[in-house]
Amino acid sequence: MKLLHTAYVPEGEGPFPTIVAIHGFGANAMDLLGLAPILHGGEALVLCPQGPLALADPQSRMLIGFAWFQIASGRPPDPLEFARTTGMLEEWLDEAAKSYPIDKNHVVLLGFSQGGVLAYDLFLRNPERFAGLAALSSWLPPEIASRPTKSDLLKGRPVLVLHGTADPMIPVDRARESRDLLLPLGLAVTYREFEMGHEISPDALRALYEWFQDKAFAMVRPSLILPGQ
Repeated sequence: MKLLHTAYVPEGEGPFPTIVAIHGFGANAMDLLGLAPILHGGEALVLCPQGPLALADPQSRMLIGFAWFQIASGRPPDPLEFARTTGMLEEWLDEAAKSYPIDKNHVVLLGFSQGGVLAYDLFLRNPERFAGLAALSSWLPPEIASRPTKSDLLKGRPVLVLHGTADPMIPVDRARESRDLLLPLGLAVTYREFEMGHEISPDALRALYEWFQDKAFAMVRPSLILPGQ
C-alpha cells in the first residue's frame, strides 16, 4: 500500500532542506502543510504523508480523518502494527527521495501527537538519515527509547520537544518524561512548554520557527522576517 501525501515545493531548482511533517490521529496530509510558508521562510521542501488507517464516525460512518495506528488507552502501540506503519513510511521516504529535490544532508522530521511517536522511532533508528527532530504535543514510548541506538550518530543532533501545559489529550508529564529519556542519548534537546492545549499556539509556532533557524537549518539560513514582526 502506497501512502498518499501532499507537498510544498519552493521556487527554484533545489536541492532544498526538507521537512517531513507527520500528522496526528484523526487528521490528514493537509493538516501540517500550512506550516510550509512559515518554517524556514517558505524555502524548505515540506512533505506531508497521510496515515493509512481511515477513521469513520461510528454513527454516520462518514470519513473523519486518518491515523497511523490504533490507539489503546494506557497501552503502547501494537508492535506488529507499528512496525508495518514505520516500514511503509520508510518506503515512502525512499520513493520521495527519487521524486523531489531533497537535500539529503538537511532532512528534519516533524511529528504532531501520534505522528511524533513515529518521528521518534524513525529518528532514533536511523539518525544518519535525519538532521533533526521536532516532536509537538507528543510522547516518546519508553520501549522505543530503550532500544539499542547508534549512540555515536545521535550525539549533538538537535531535537525539539514542544508541549502544552493544558493539553487534555496528552498530559504534559509525558512530554517531560520524553525529555528525560532523550537527554541520556547525548542529543541536543530543546524543551519548551506553553500555556496551550493540544495545538500549536502562536508562541509555540515562533519557537518552532526559531529552532529551525538556529538549530536544524542553521547552515542553510534564509533572509527573512520572524513571524509576528
